[in-house]
Amino acid sequence: MKRIRVGLATLACLFAALDGTAFAASGATSASDDAAIKLATQVCSSCHGPGGDSQSPTFPRLAGQQQAYVSAQIKAFKSGARNEQEAHDYMLGMTTLIDDATAESLARYFASQPHPKGIPGDPAAMAAGKKIFEQGIPGQVVACATCHGAHAEGNGIFPRLADQHEAYIVRQLTVIQRNLRNSPVMHGIIKNLTPEEMKNVATYLQSL
Repeated sequence: MKRIRVGLATLACLFAALDGTAFAASGATSASDDAAIKLATQVCSSCHGPGGDSQSPTFPRLAGQQQAYVSAQIKAFKSGARNEQEAHDYMLGMTTLIDDATAESLARYFASQPHPKGIPGDPAAMAAGKKIFEQGIPGQVVACATCHGAHAEGNGIFPRLADQHEAYIVRQLTVIQRNLRNSPVMHGIIKNLTPEEMKNVATYLQSL
C-alpha cells in the first residue's frame, strides 16, 4: 500500500500544479496532451524511464508501444481488470486520478517515442524462441506473430513485444498461464508453454 499512497500523493501534487481544464473529461485537447507529457516526464519516467525506455526489467518499456494497447491497459489498471499483484502494487494508485482523455494522450505520447534497440541473448535460445514466435508449436501453441505481427511490432490492442525486457515477458507469460492476470485468450494460447519455451521466446523478443 505504501507504493500506492506515494503514487496518489505525487499525482495529486502534479495535477494541482497544472490547469485543471487539462484533465477535463470532455475530450482530448492540446491542453490534455501537454498535461500528459508532464505526467509522463515527471511521474511515469521514474519507473518506465525517460520517453518510456525503461532500464529495469521490473517495468515494461513503453516507448513505441501500440497506442490502443497502452490506453486499454491504463483503463484496466484503473478499473481493476488488471488484477495481478504487481499491477495492484504499482499501477492502481497511479491510475486512479487519470481520466480517459489523459489516458489517450499518455498512450499517444508513448506510442510516438522511438523504440529502444534490442539486446541480443544466447543464440540457441533466440533461434528456438524465433521458431515458436513465427511458427508456433503444432497442435499446442499458435504462432505469436499471428496477432503480434511478423516483427513483434504489435497491432492495435495487441502489444508490441519487440525489444521488451526478457524478464518482464517471462513474468507476464507466467502470471497469465497461472490465471493470476485476467487474460483468457492469452491463457488458452500459452497454457502449454514450458518455462524454457517462455524464456526462449522472451530472449528472442528482447533481441529485436
